[in-house]
Amino acid sequence: MEFRQIKETCLYVQDLARTTRFYADTLGLPIIGEVPDRHVFFRAGSSVLLCFNAQKTRESKDLPPHFGEGQLHLAFECEAEDYARWKDKLRQANLAIEHEQTWPHGRKSCYFRDPDHHLLEIIMPDIWG
Repeated sequence: MEFRQIKETCLYVQDLARTTRFYADTLGLPIIGEVPDRHVFFRAGSSVLLCFNAQKTRESKDLPPHFGEGQLHLAFECEAEDYARWKDKLRQANLAIEHEQTWPHGRKSCYFRDPDHHLLEIIMPDIWG
């Protein structure tokens, strides 16, 4: 047996309205689910990004409580030919690129932060071979 993919990734955030503006308006991710003051879910390719208000999720009775804190990391993969345009989009949104890395085979990635200081990365395909 093998897993096919990681289907969803979860971040815990302080301000859902601010998170929605960042991921929907700035990065252009479509919203696929939302419960005010609890969570907002975004489509990212074939994956889902779940953003929760940690305190509300901690109090959950319907599902096992899940919550966290601290600065987390996730990477968005883009087509190689779109990589420079993504960097331009980040700059136009006044998002600082903290670091750009050149990986084996000339693949690149760049790191930046969301409003909750989670470390986000945009990567070219085939970083992992």
